[in-house]
Amino acid sequence: MPTVSAHVALTIARHIDHVFGVMGNGNAYFLDALEKQTDATYTAVRHEQGAVVAADAHFRASGRIAAATTTYGAGFTNTLTALAESVQAHIPLVLVVGDEPTSGPRPWDVDQIALASGVGARTYTVGHADAAATVVIAIEHALTYRVPVVLAIPYDVATLDAGEVPAGDSPRIPAPLAPRGEFADGMLDEIASALAGAERPFLLAGRGAWLAGAGEALGELAALTGALTASSALGRGIFPEQQYDLGVTGGFGADGAMALVRRADVAVVFGASLNQFTMRFGDLFAPGTRVFQVDVAPAATHAHVGGFVRSDARLAAESLVERVRGIRVVAGAERDETRQPSWRESVDVAAARAYEPGDDLAADGRLDPRSAARRIAELLPEDRVIVSDGGHFIGWANMYWPVASPDRMMMIGTAFQAIGQGWPSVVGATRARPESTVVLTSGDGGGLMAIADLESAVRAAGGRGVAVVWNDAAYGAEVNLYGLKGLAEQPMLIPQVDFAAFAAAVGAEGVAVHTLADLDRLASWTAEDPASRRFLVLDLRVSGGVIAPYQHEIIRVNS
Repeated sequence: MPTVSAHVALTIARHIDHVFGVMGNGNAYFLDALEKQTDATYTAVRHEQGAVVAADAHFRASGRIAAATTTYGAGFTNTLTALAESVQAHIPLVLVVGDEPTSGPRPWDVDQIALASGVGARTYTVGHADAAATVVIAIEHALTYRVPVVLAIPYDVATLDAGEVPAGDSPRIPAPLAPRGEFADGMLDEIASALAGAERPFLLAGRGAWLAGAGEALGELAALTGALTASSALGRGIFPEQQYDLGVTGGFGADGAMALVRRADVAVVFGASLNQFTMRFGDLFAPGTRVFQVDVAPAATHAHVGGFVRSDARLAAESLVERVRGIRVVAGAERDETRQPSWRESVDVAAARAYEPGDDLAADGRLDPRSAARRIAELLPEDRVIVSDGGHFIGWANMYWPVASPDRMMMIGTAFQAIGQGWPSVVGATRARPESTVVLTSGDGGGLMAIADLESAVRAAGGRGVAVVWNDAAYGAEVNLYGLKGLAEQPMLIPQVDFAAFAAAVGAEGVAVHTLADLDRLASWTAEDPASRRFLVLDLRVSGGVIAPYQHEIIRVNS
């Protein structure tokens, strides 16, 4: 008869097609059933944190929920940083873990429910008679609230006979949140009126707008109002007419583009949390800008918001399109043949988006990361998904590497301010988008912290994987923030590490990049057949003396 572990595996496989993990005592029977009795794909990683990171990246790249699995005790505690990141970033996933037996904890057990709760994740514990139903409830919770959940299998329950697996229901997901009530209607009318009458309208969208499928409606609204557009770092590429898009707001934004944003007289924000980085620490908008926000959050998320509508971004954008059209018809605007150029048609967006090109080499003789980033952008395959670790270097990819849509650029770790989640991100993104080239951007600090899963990345992605390691022999962010304050720099430094040699040790190709000419290998690699080329690691020996603009903002605020 099927065991409780089999019930969990078979039910998971009905709704989730990818599982990432490390095998141990607590999940051995679950993995046995998953492998022998389901069609789900299991990919092993080398560190338990990597299992959660891979499941997280899989969702960000595909929109499909994935699962992670580890054993109890030390296996579970190794996941906590990644679990906290997924909570903070609102990523649904299921972490299947072993747990202490129902008779009570053993010396190596810990209170896993309390630990998960401490980072914001809810735990569902399966029993002898309700395993399948509990799995469905857990998946439904993850998808409804966009959070990770823990699914625990007590050690002495895992192998109990549980009878035939019931057919069960599918997880039920709530419909998109529609604007409701007179206040919402009135506020939408006010936003539509403001946009229709604006001289310099501006639309800003974040990842929430992408998850809502709002891209088409937002593009229509921008065209209808003549608005310039931009996105948060996690919403890049959402607007269809990129010729009128200012790129990323905040510290990753070009100076010229951010100057244009400050000229806006009306700004409407869709599905972006307006955190301190997006808002340039309060300096994104000018004092005279009327700022409206549309979000599923209970209330406005920044003090500069003057009008708020709680709604799904797509539904609100579609409603605003209808309202603005109605205003224009009443005003006779659609019959006006003497229309003046809109704001977005009167400015040079391309020039405003331009970044500093950088020098071939910095003053210290090491590679200038700006020129390296610009050259890499010219050479990367067009069909690419970028995954980013955390650290000082995150500015370079966000500034210089264009992406086609928000699901092709993900920063895993930044929500929780963590580093060391880069290599396993490649694993999840590769399983989600096997036809694309997955590009990791990482620093030497985070790269070393997660080095166990360099092997996982190489094994999973093969010739469709490339990693760019911004190797400045330091924890660059700490040097910038605290070294400049006069604190001792020795704890912030890292002995020069040869990541190219690390790559060769696990079957990848490594290139130590000292000059822009060394990047020619990326050009020839891109031209090769992915089936025959190896995973490529570019070990960029960059200068720590070139500080990313967003770090200058942080330095200014912290000083």
